Order: sequence, then C-alpha cells, then structure tokens
Amino acid sequence: QVQLVESGGGLVQPGGSLRLSCAASGPIRSINNMGWYRRAPGKERELVAVISSDGRTNYVDSVKGRFTISRDNAKNTVYLQMNSLNLEDTAVYYCNADSIRTSTWYTYANVWGTGTLVTVSS
Repeated sequence: QVQLVESGGGLVQPGGSLRLSCAASGPIRSINNMGWYRRAPGKERELVAVISSDGRTNYVDSVKGRFTISRDNAKNTVYLQMNSLNLEDTAVYYCNADSIRTSTWYTYANVWGTGTLVTVSS
C-alpha cells in the first residue's frame, strides 16, 4: 500500500505565506511526476504546479512568481511554498503522483492525497 498525505494548510491573511507538504508512505522505490492541484469554491479542480523526478517544474499562470514547487526524493515528499497569497487562492489543495514504483517493482498510477484546506481571509 502507498499513500499520499498533505499537511500545512490553514488560515492565512492576504499577502501571507504557507508551505504545504505531501509525504508519500509505503514500500517506495521511486516516484515519477508529482503535482499539486486545487479546487476552489465554485470552480473546477485545476493543476497548480508539477515537478518531475529530475526537478523540472511547470506552474499555472495565476501562481507564477508566487508559488514554488520542490521535492525531496530521499523523503518521498513534495512541497508547495505559497507566497503573496490572495483570496482567490482559497481552495482545497491536493497532492498527486502519476507513478509510484514500489520495492516489489509494482507500480501504482495516479495516486491522490485527500487534500488540505487553505483559507485566505482578512
């Protein structure tokens, strides 16, 4: 069994910062791409940022320059540093891994965390 668990969400004022973490657990050998998605009230889920196993990144335009995705392969963890938060960033943030290879060489595809809530409010 493999699992993704997000943490770091909470209530923050506009202009503030939060750092989200997503830790993968289980008998993991390697993880391919990891990403952060979010679903805001009244909106569809969108891809916020993605990072490849070798560190290549992409971001949705609305967060470029404000958010930074990173990963620690030794810890099987991906992070999302969120700065200059605004009201439109309020959402449930979900972690995703497109492929997780286990110690038995079995591969899990499209693994999701259960989400962490970020609320930006004054």
